[in-house]
Amino acid sequence: MRLYPGKVDTIAAEIITSLTQAGDIEVSDGNEAQLDAAAVLKEYIRVDKELTERAKDILEIRGLPYEHLGRTKRQLAEQKEFGLGEEGLAWIANQMLEAFMSSRHIDEVFADDAILRRKIKDICKKHMTVDDQIDQEVRDRIKNLEEGTQAWEVEYQRVLEQVKGKHGVKD
Repeated sequence: MRLYPGKVDTIAAEIITSLTQAGDIEVSDGNEAQLDAAAVLKEYIRVDKELTERAKDILEIRGLPYEHLGRTKRQLAEQKEFGLGEEGLAWIANQMLEAFMSSRHIDEVFADDAILRRKIKDICKKHMTVDDQIDQEVRDRIKNLEEGTQAWEVEYQRVLEQVKGKHGVKD
C-alpha cells in the first residue's frame, strides 16, 4: 500500500466531497478544505520519505544489507509514532481529524470521530491499493515472457512505467 503524490489532490477532494455530501462535515470553502486535507497527505509522504532516507543512512553506517531497510524504517516510525502500511491509514485519519478541528474552512463536524476515521481510511485505502491493480495489469500484459528472466524484468519495468502513467501514479 502506497500513497502516490499524484493521487493527493484526488484523495483530498474525494474525502471533503464525500464527507460534505454525507452531512458529516460542513465547509465554508470547499477548495480550502481540500487543501487542508491535501496538506495532511503531503505531510505523510514527506515523513515517509524522511524515514526511508534515515533508515538507508543507518544501514550504511552500520554496514547492514538492504534487506534490513523495512525493519529499520519500522523502528524509526515507531519511535516517531508514525504509521506505516495499514497503521499509516490510522495515522492519516487521526491527522485529518485534527486538521478538521483546527481548520478555518470547516465550520462544523457532525459525525463521530470513529465514523469519520472509517470513511477517511476507506477512501485512502481505495487509492493506496492501486499498486496491486497495477502489478496485475503489468503481469497480464507481459504474460508471454517467463517470470524471473532478465527479459521479463526489463519488460516489467518498461510496462510498469506505462501503466503508472496511465493511472496517474508516477513517483
